[in-house]
Amino acid sequence: MTVGVVGLGLIGGSFAKAYAEAGHTVLARDRDKVIQDFAVMSGTAAGPLTEDNAASCDLILLAVPPRAAVECLRALAPRIGPGPVVLDCCGVKRPVCEACFALAREHGFTYLGGHPMAGTHNSGFRYARANLFHGAPMVIVPEDFDDILLLDRVKKLLAPAGFGRFSVTTAAEHDRMIAFTSQMAHVVSNAFIKSPTAGSHKGFSAGSYRDMTRVAWLDAAMWAELFMENRDCLLAEMDVFLSAMEQYRAALETGDEETLRALLAEGRRRKEEVDGR
Repeated sequence: MTVGVVGLGLIGGSFAKAYAEAGHTVLARDRDKVIQDFAVMSGTAAGPLTEDNAASCDLILLAVPPRAAVECLRALAPRIGPGPVVLDCCGVKRPVCEACFALAREHGFTYLGGHPMAGTHNSGFRYARANLFHGAPMVIVPEDFDDILLLDRVKKLLAPAGFGRFSVTTAAEHDRMIAFTSQMAHVVSNAFIKSPTAGSHKGFSAGSYRDMTRVAWLDAAMWAELFMENRDCLLAEMDVFLSAMEQYRAALETGDEETLRALLAEGRRRKEEVDGR
C-alpha cells in the first residue's frame, strides 16, 4: 500500500510511522521542509508527496488544520484521479467536508471526512509514535451513508493504524459532539490555569490538578481556528456550562449547603449515567 500524508505533526507523523512500521510506502509533505526531509532520512517516508505522485497513492491523509486541509486538497484535486481515497483528519467537519465533498465531485476522486480520536498535549513529529491510534476510536463522515463497500474499504485502508472502533456520522453531529467532548475541555482547562493561585500550586496538587490542566498545554493557533470554525456549537456548550456554574456560585454565595449538596449529587449521578457505571 502507498499512503500519502500531508502534515507531519503529532497526528500525521503518527500515521506515517504506523504505516511505515507495517511495511507500507509512505509519501509525506510538510510545510517545514526540515521535518519533511527528516522523515525521509529517518526511514519513515520514502519520499515527498507531490502533485505528480498523488495519484499513485491508495490513501491520502490530510493531517493539517481545517483551512490548510481545504487549500491543500484544492491544489492536489486535479491530479488525484479515481484511485486514492482521501481522508482529512481535522477536528471540525462541517467547513472541511462541505468544501472537500465539492472538490471530490468536481474532480472525480473519493473523499471522506475523518477524525482520529487520539492525541497528547505534545505536538510535532518528535512526539509522533506508531502506536498512537491503537485501540482509539475513529470517526468517519461519508457523503453517502449507503456505500457500505466504500466504508469497508476505508476500514481496511486504516487497519495498519490499529483503531479500536469506527463511528460513522454526519459533519453536523460530529461538530456538535466534539464541542462538548474536546473543545470545551480545552477551553475550561486553559481558563482554569489562569488563576493567580496556579503559580504556587506545587506541594498542594495531585491527580485532579494534573487531569484538569493537561490540555491547557495546547497549540494556540490550531485550537483558535478549530474553535472559530465550530463557534456556534462551542458557544451552546459554554452557555450550558456557565449556567451550571452560576448555580454552584449562588449556592456558595448564599451559604445554601443543601442546594450545593444537591447540585454535587446531581453531577455525580450524571457521571455514573453517561459512563454506564
